[in-house]
Amino acid sequence: MSEPWWKSAVVYQIYPRSFSDSNGDGVGDLEGVRQRLDHLEWLGVDAIWLSPFFTSPMRDFGYDVADYCDVDPLFGALADFDRLVADAHERGIKVMIDWVPNHSSDLHPWFVESKASRDNPRADWYVWRDGTPDEPPNNWRCAFTNGPAWDWVEERQQWYLHLFLPEQPDLNWRNPEVVEAMHATLRFWLDRGVDGFRIDVVHALVKRADFADEPPDRHHFEPEVRYDVEATIDVVRGIRRVVDAYAGDRAIVGEVYILSTARVAEFYGAGDALHMSFNFPPLHAPWDAAVWRRRIDRVVEELHSRDAWPTWVLSNHDNARHRTRYGSDERARAAAVLLLTLRGTPFVYAGEELGLEDGVVPPERVVDPGGRDGCRAPIPWTAAADHGWGREDNWLPWPANATTHDAETLRADGSSILHLYRRTLAARGSSAALRVGSWEPLPSPDGVLAYRRRHGDDVRTVLVNFTGAPVEMALTGAGGWNVEITSGARDREGKPFDGQLLADEALVLREQPGG
Repeated sequence: MSEPWWKSAVVYQIYPRSFSDSNGDGVGDLEGVRQRLDHLEWLGVDAIWLSPFFTSPMRDFGYDVADYCDVDPLFGALADFDRLVADAHERGIKVMIDWVPNHSSDLHPWFVESKASRDNPRADWYVWRDGTPDEPPNNWRCAFTNGPAWDWVEERQQWYLHLFLPEQPDLNWRNPEVVEAMHATLRFWLDRGVDGFRIDVVHALVKRADFADEPPDRHHFEPEVRYDVEATIDVVRGIRRVVDAYAGDRAIVGEVYILSTARVAEFYGAGDALHMSFNFPPLHAPWDAAVWRRRIDRVVEELHSRDAWPTWVLSNHDNARHRTRYGSDERARAAAVLLLTLRGTPFVYAGEELGLEDGVVPPERVVDPGGRDGCRAPIPWTAAADHGWGREDNWLPWPANATTHDAETLRADGSSILHLYRRTLAARGSSAALRVGSWEPLPSPDGVLAYRRRHGDDVRTVLVNFTGAPVEMALTGAGGWNVEITSGARDREGKPFDGQLLADEALVLREQPGG
């Protein structure tokens, strides 16, 4: 098949602080990731995405970058990163990394110089506005604190913009020198062999030139309220050209945090901007067949129709795990089958394959300014009290179900959710229909989502029962259908489909010869 790797891949997101610790300091690191590559190879993922590991004061845990071209000592060194990339590639696993272009740390040398005066070489590298010390330039609020999105600097007698923490000043992407400097950071990592980038808050890069006040009834996710969308998409095209200059189908996926799928689609350009964009509405969808059908219909309408490749995500480092949101192991298992069989590229958040719940973090252990500690709880690798970390007390408490859902225990249990992920990944890997085939909705009873994936003679039907009761489901096909994967009892696999879906069960069916 001639499709680029990222279209058929399953990408596994790693939050390095919480993945695996190689030196016993209670914080995960790059060597810890490298030591767990055997787990990822056994599981069957195609690529990993590493959340930030760059030099940082860690006010926003790495999303405040003080050096875009080095590894923070907390996570190791450049040599550790190079070994990780080499070992991953040896196993056939691609490596994507986070890239944070909207803002840097206030400790980055660029900002230290920029704030010193109005006439230094980097004076215009950040977003500065005139005003008086007692009145910010507009009414924009920042994330996390909900305070003014502006801070006053006496040395310049000006305000700088920060859409996030005050320690995260926004770069000025209207300045060509900033564009070239940031492109150089991409090349630094591309030259080290990375296969692509996840681009943080890419929709926010270019602000409105007039910096108009937000209306009182503004909708937070309407991009024009703050941003120059067309100019931002042009910036993304420039990023794409940098990546496309390298061999090997290097890819960019954007965090376009806009809840309109139609607006997200614009960031694909005419096939010359983002390769992929995260699709956030399903991340916030309840366990409800009708809601999921509407979410999928929007993707079909807005992305499939313009040949833009979708992504699918159930959990990540910013949101409660779907096992916690959905409320049961059965639903988490069915959701795994759903995630891995939709048309598009699935992103699996580390620990989903273990069915992990969020950690319960007491007030005195809270460290994240955005309140996202629960979904960042450390991954339990073994059944021991330290769960393979070398110490029981790490940077965050364990997930709520760590004593029953560690990797060692689940790997020994062939009926576990871990083995369900592995079987489903294997089924996907062997089926062009599931990787890149067409998507067709099927009639189904209330509470059931049904669809067919097809690529030539390869045909799969997926049924997901979102209800807590069995449902009868009739299917046409002269040759009938065999159960290839079930999220429930494995004794159904390899047998003809009997027309019944169990409560909160998902099935992958394969058409028998003659169908």
